[in-house]
Amino acid sequence: MMVDLSGNGAVSPGHTRHGQGSGNTGKKTSKKSRTKRGKRGRKRRNKKNIRNNKTPPPYFPPEAEEGNIEYKLKLVNPTQYRFEHLATQLKWRLQEGRGEAVYQIGVEDNGLLVGLSEADMRASLKTLKRMAEKVGADITLLREREVDYDLDRNTRKIAEVLVRKVPDDQQFLDLRVAVLGNVDSGKSTLLGVLTQGELDNGRGRARLNLFRHLHEIQTGRTSSISFEILGFNSKGEVVNYSESRTAEQICESSSKMITFIDLAGHHKYLKTTIFGLTSYCPDFAMLVVSANTGIAGTTREHLGLAMALKVPIFIVVSKVDLCSRGTVERTVRQLERLLKQPGCNKIPLMVSGADDAVTAAQQFTQSECITPIFTLSSVSGESLELLKVFLNILPPLSNSKEQEELMQQLTEFQVDEIYSVPDVGTVVGGTLYSGVCREGERLVVGPTDEGRFLRLKVGSIQRNRSACRVLRAGQAATLALGSFDRSLLRKGMVMVSPKMNPTICCQFEAAIVLLFHAKTFRRGSQVTVHVGNVRQTATVECLHGKDELRTGERAVVRFCFIKHPEYLRLGAKLLFREGVTKGIGHVTRLLPPSQNHDQNQNQDQNQQEH
Repeated sequence: MMVDLSGNGAVSPGHTRHGQGSGNTGKKTSKKSRTKRGKRGRKRRNKKNIRNNKTPPPYFPPEAEEGNIEYKLKLVNPTQYRFEHLATQLKWRLQEGRGEAVYQIGVEDNGLLVGLSEADMRASLKTLKRMAEKVGADITLLREREVDYDLDRNTRKIAEVLVRKVPDDQQFLDLRVAVLGNVDSGKSTLLGVLTQGELDNGRGRARLNLFRHLHEIQTGRTSSISFEILGFNSKGEVVNYSESRTAEQICESSSKMITFIDLAGHHKYLKTTIFGLTSYCPDFAMLVVSANTGIAGTTREHLGLAMALKVPIFIVVSKVDLCSRGTVERTVRQLERLLKQPGCNKIPLMVSGADDAVTAAQQFTQSECITPIFTLSSVSGESLELLKVFLNILPPLSNSKEQEELMQQLTEFQVDEIYSVPDVGTVVGGTLYSGVCREGERLVVGPTDEGRFLRLKVGSIQRNRSACRVLRAGQAATLALGSFDRSLLRKGMVMVSPKMNPTICCQFEAAIVLLFHAKTFRRGSQVTVHVGNVRQTATVECLHGKDELRTGERAVVRFCFIKHPEYLRLGAKLLFREGVTKGIGHVTRLLPPSQNHDQNQNQDQNQQEH
């Protein structure tokens, strides 16, 4: 954000003293004369500025003490003591950005863009490279810009540099991106092109490696949740399955990993898509829109789901090779109108060059309103590089301090998938919500249908299909449980530390807003509730202070699960649906399973007797 801080309009001290000295004339005359003199002074200064070809200097926002962005005016020939201090400072910024930092060279701490000469810039980048090597990192020049607010002097430049840690002990930065969009919009094909490194042939060849079931290959439609990985090394280069790499080699070579969660576009698989959004905790969402069909089918619904769950979203308009430029522009205009509507209140940002991609990546995480829009083709490869630049620079939403706080808590692992693997036994997949999980650790899993927790031992751990010794909060992985009986497990369970006293409930209260309902929402209504990895049908027991709800109304509602108790957290985001009924909210109160159930039964019996 550029801020204009011109000094025009200020009255000089000399003028003020002169005005005060002529106070014998009336107030009105004095005011008029001061106004005339002020105008004359402004004109003189404006003429002087025009004569000297000067414009007010541009600014960045002042440097923040926390975060991974550092301003440096110049780094020319520092002393050994100064160099050690600079290296320590770089280490801190890398830690704040979980392995990534951005250096703005030629910028003062207050944000003033001063710029450097060619020689000073070369010397500064050389020093920054030495600093990076000392802390085990690499640098990538993102962009250079000329600062030309004073044309009398030589051209000065500022440089934006990405510093990224070289991977060590598999501690790469991992970002999860949920892929949304209508059926046949090109989601799986785009992921195939990004992760396999080969363009599509126009008939869906690139997506074949992503499908998990035969009917998906036959219809070309995703019905399940699949995961694909795209890596970037410390120099910002793409690391994917091209050159016959395995998943293990990609993890070893990457400093940053993008895990794409490929979700279903068809409306009949909506519950799978919602489960992917609520359970896998994506950092970002990528909405894919076909250029030739525009906003169709489930596009609006998927956009609404991401916004309801407060997942930052960026948009990719695909298949631009199939239609004219006018059709692409019409689709983009459609999207811009949709994003600007009162319900969305987003600011669309068209990405048409590498400079736009860098700006979009930085502003995207700093402002909730910014929504970058890319137009590309998976067949011709048009603008595909811009999306890679954006994903390479995209910073994490949480800083190291927040992750450290989560790691200090007791272990809690969400069970999202359950498998039986030959020679390994039972395997569960999911996300570690808090704490740290190690091989051989003893945990308890539950709740069962009776509300109990069962003891188990973690065997081996795998992240992105490669072995891992330690799992940290926020990371997704699969855990081998050996001979543990698979029939005792189900999706929605949690594996927690035995020291934890997990809060399970059959009933809970939530503050909700009803997004849409065909008729009215009242006591006795049944809906499918999604809370994190929990997905179960629940009955509306009561609406506090109201008899019924209509579209757009808010209330505190008590829900009762109809099958078995679940583990929930206070404040957890909630999404419920049934047919066209949809609502969102958050959990406000958990009710103990047995006593409340008995109390409700007694209340119902009393009502029937009366």
